[in-house]
Amino acid sequence: MSIKVSIDASGGDFGIPVTINAGIIALKTFSDLKIAFVGDEKTIKLEIKNTSMSQKMLERIEIKHSSQVINMDDSPSTALRHKKDSSMRVAINLVKDGNAHACVSAGNTGALLSIAKFVLKTIKGVDRPAIMSAVPTLTGRPTHILDLGANVDSKPETLLQFAIMGSIAVQNTENIESPSVGLLNVGSEELKGHWKIQETAELLKNSSLNYIGFVEGDDIYKGSVDVIVCDGFEGNIALKASEGVAHMFSHFIKKSFNKNIFTKIAALIASSVMRDFKSRVDPGKYNGASLLGLKGVVVKSHGKADVDSFFHAIKEAYLGAHAKITDKISVQLTRELEDHK
Repeated sequence: MSIKVSIDASGGDFGIPVTINAGIIALKTFSDLKIAFVGDEKTIKLEIKNTSMSQKMLERIEIKHSSQVINMDDSPSTALRHKKDSSMRVAINLVKDGNAHACVSAGNTGALLSIAKFVLKTIKGVDRPAIMSAVPTLTGRPTHILDLGANVDSKPETLLQFAIMGSIAVQNTENIESPSVGLLNVGSEELKGHWKIQETAELLKNSSLNYIGFVEGDDIYKGSVDVIVCDGFEGNIALKASEGVAHMFSHFIKKSFNKNIFTKIAALIASSVMRDFKSRVDPGKYNGASLLGLKGVVVKSHGKADVDSFFHAIKEAYLGAHAKITDKISVQLTRELEDHK
């Protein structure tokens, strides 16, 4: 069976030049993939015309015209009520109508969450959808974190749902039989943390998940846990702080290598080492945050994604649809919640 992914071609900071070319790379990578590009039809056709691909590949492409684009500064209510023919909305509608198995957008996160929840609805038993993404680690095996900002005051029962959804997603997309699950806290000791954390820990202990206990912020990049669960408030702060540190680190390395002629020579000598380092921690390889808990696969790409980064977001959507993540979350979540009654 082929997998069709609808792409919000006009979304993100760079729009069609990035999304179309990333889609073409995905078509070359996955022989059973079909893509529906959604956006301004004339511009999409022109971009496709300027690329080299076979007629057979062209037959796996569908173009859906939309007359509106959701801007990064549009409020979720504006996007939902006044931009019903936006490329984002039309792309999500394709999933709802069964004309696509998954959707990818680099557009406004708040708008994407609001529209996806309104159009697709949540899986039975899910209070709120959660955003999950992977980060690189010392071991080379990524850590997946959720929630990364969709919810900022989650109840223990909601955090349990996040843990179940994250575990299922990682199990099926990373081929890990029993992903380890940790709960983000201010310490690893059992008595640490506020009452919500303590109650969530008890729920996780009594679940069928491979719960390993509390983890701290520095555990995120160690590679010692597959899934880290947290409220979106803490998760988003942790993610943005990490991005800030990475940006600072990159800035100081470039500045140090460009001090004088000798440091520039040193930079040339170390270039192969720096390329290897960059390939290991390249955030583009981990681009693509899944919106778990919806009745459909939706993946959010970083707004500033380049072609390679956006390809990885498409790959995430393809893998999620191929593994039938939505169905599996629905089945296991129902089973877990019944056990907790």
